[in-house]
Amino acid sequence: GLLCVTCTDMAVMAGNSAETCYSKYGSISTKARFCHEMALRIILHSLDQRANCYQRYIQPLLCVSVDFYIRVFVRVFTSQAQVKNCASKQALVYNCVGCGTFHLQRMGKRINQGNHMKYSAAIGPPVGPSCEHCGQRHQLGGPLWAEPLHDLGFVERVLSGVSRNPKRFATSSRIQGVLSMVTEELPDVPLYYTLDTLSSTIHCNTPSLLQASVCVCVCVRVSVLLLYLSVCLFVFQEKKNPVKREKLSETSPAFRILSTEPILQACFDIREDANPKSRKQHLKRFQENPEANWGPKARAKAGGGISVALEERRKQLQNKRKNRSEETKRLKSFPCKKLRQVRRA
Repeated sequence: GLLCVTCTDMAVMAGNSAETCYSKYGSISTKARFCHEMALRIILHSLDQRANCYQRYIQPLLCVSVDFYIRVFVRVFTSQAQVKNCASKQALVYNCVGCGTFHLQRMGKRINQGNHMKYSAAIGPPVGPSCEHCGQRHQLGGPLWAEPLHDLGFVERVLSGVSRNPKRFATSSRIQGVLSMVTEELPDVPLYYTLDTLSSTIHCNTPSLLQASVCVCVCVRVSVLLLYLSVCLFVFQEKKNPVKREKLSETSPAFRILSTEPILQACFDIREDANPKSRKQHLKRFQENPEANWGPKARAKAGGGISVALEERRKQLQNKRKNRSEETKRLKSFPCKKLRQVRRA
C-alpha cells in the first residue's frame, strides 16, 4: 500500500519559523530559493526517523509541492538491517547567506567491506568558517532527506495510466504536466539553484532558460559549484551589458566572485536536447489558479461561511492602487503635515 501524507503549514517548513519546524518535524528550515524542495525533504526525514523507531524505513515514490501545500507518497518496509543505512540518507545543509552556495553534510557513513557493511559517523564539515566564494557566513539547516524524491518507474506507470485514459480525471492535464516535469529532474542532485538568483548575485542580466540549460547541465554533471556557473553567466552577458565593477563594494559577493577567473569554458549555444520535452509539448509545467481571485479568503464568521462585510471590504480593496482618482494623485504631491512644520521651523 501507500502512505500518503499532506502538510499545509508551508510557511513553517519554508523557513519562516525555524523553531516551530524543529518542534514539529525535528529539523531546522532555512529561507532559501530551494525552500519548497527542502520542505519535502524535511517531511521525508521526519517520516523516516519515526519509522526507524519501529525497525522500519521508507521508500519515496512521489513527492510534490503544489498549491501552497506538499504531498508525499511513500512505502514503508520492515527490516532491521536496512534501518542501519538510514543515517547515511540524512544530511545537514550549509547555505551561504551571500551568494547562495550550499553544501550537504551526510549524517552517517557506510563502507562496503566484502560480505558486510561498516557504519560510522560522517567526516566534516564540508565548509570553512566563511564561504570560499564570497566570504559570507553560512546558515545551518536540517537534517533532511538527501536521497531521491521519486521512484521513476512508479511515476512513469502512473503517467502512462493517465495518458491512456485522460477523461478519467478532471485534472488529467495538470497531472500529466506535473509528472512529466518529475521525470525530467535529476534524481541524484538534492536541492537546486535558480537562474534569476545567480544573475542577481553577480549583477548581470538573466539569460534565457535555453541558453543557460546546457551550461547548468554541464556544471551539475562535473560537480562544479556556484562560483564557476556564476562566472560563466557573467562572461556570457559581459559583451552585451558590461557590469560596472567600480560600483561594486569590495565586500559584496559579486566583487569576490568576479575577481576569480573561470576554469570552465561553457558554451551557451542553444541545442535541441536542451529544451525539456514537457516544454515542447506545451504541458502545464506550472500550475494555474483554479478561479479568479483565488487564494486565502476573508475570516470566517461564527456560524460558518464568510462575513458579508468582510467579503465586501476584500473586494473593495482589490486593485485599489490601479484605480486611483485624479484627486488622490494630486494630493500625493503635497508635503505632509510634519514636513510643513519642519520647513516653518
